[in-house]
Amino acid sequence: MTETLTVLDVVSKSADFLERKGVDNPRLNAEWLIAHAIGLDRMSLYMQYDRPLIEKELSVMREQVARRGRREPLQYILGQAQFHDLLLKTDSRALIPRPETEQLVELVKESQPEIDRDFRILDLGTGSGAIAIALAVHFPKAKIVATDRSDGALALAKENALLNGMQNRIEFIRSDWFSELNSDSEFDIIISNPPYLSSSELDEAETEVKDHEPHSALVSANDGLDDLNTIIESAIGYLGAAGELWLETGIDQRQQLLLQCEKSGYRNYEGLDDWSDRQRFIHAMK
Repeated sequence: MTETLTVLDVVSKSADFLERKGVDNPRLNAEWLIAHAIGLDRMSLYMQYDRPLIEKELSVMREQVARRGRREPLQYILGQAQFHDLLLKTDSRALIPRPETEQLVELVKESQPEIDRDFRILDLGTGSGAIAIALAVHFPKAKIVATDRSDGALALAKENALLNGMQNRIEFIRSDWFSELNSDSEFDIIISNPPYLSSSELDEAETEVKDHEPHSALVSANDGLDDLNTIIESAIGYLGAAGELWLETGIDQRQQLLLQCEKSGYRNYEGLDDWSDRQRFIHAMK
């Protein structure tokens, strides 16, 4: 006679399996996966722990738990992630949006108290579109351009813009940084979360990152500084009067990047820490 498994049985077995595979927070991961497999939010799962599961549901759960056991990121398996108040589609075409990038958006929002200002914003290397979409929602009159050199990432960003009703607010351009922008383009804010890891840092990263997320969006030459320096040097030519550059960076790059800001002719520039007190952001003003 086939054993009948309940939600609680599967959560417990899955958590044990994920723990053996070295997954952080195995119980939480198991709950997210089981809830997703049966179409519930995670909190509703607690109300159905005694619910018996049919083979079709168990088959989906086994597949998803196995994928997580191979250290595929939870967000890729679920196909979605939260970013501020947005729900974004996530897959291997682009990086998973992270809390540090949420803070970068918060810093920009805090620096611009007039939300109805009709300024121009450029999001370089948009990836999933998280930054551009979040800023489009917050600044309803802003004109936003989002670029990426990856066709796959741009397609994902467009899907997310449509998902969040911002498809008519953002112009998407395939461009390697500034290469395909008009030379006379002018922006009030340029913002980017570019690649900033060195190859050795990627080698030391979690399996979820180094084996599943796109390396082109993670790693930059010259100890992770190459793309950041390129953006700093070029952005000043695309900023209007008193325009601002906002960058997410690696934690050991601040002094080199501030020196690049000075060399590039910015009027003011500063480094800012993230919520974990790590050196994480550069803010430069033309």
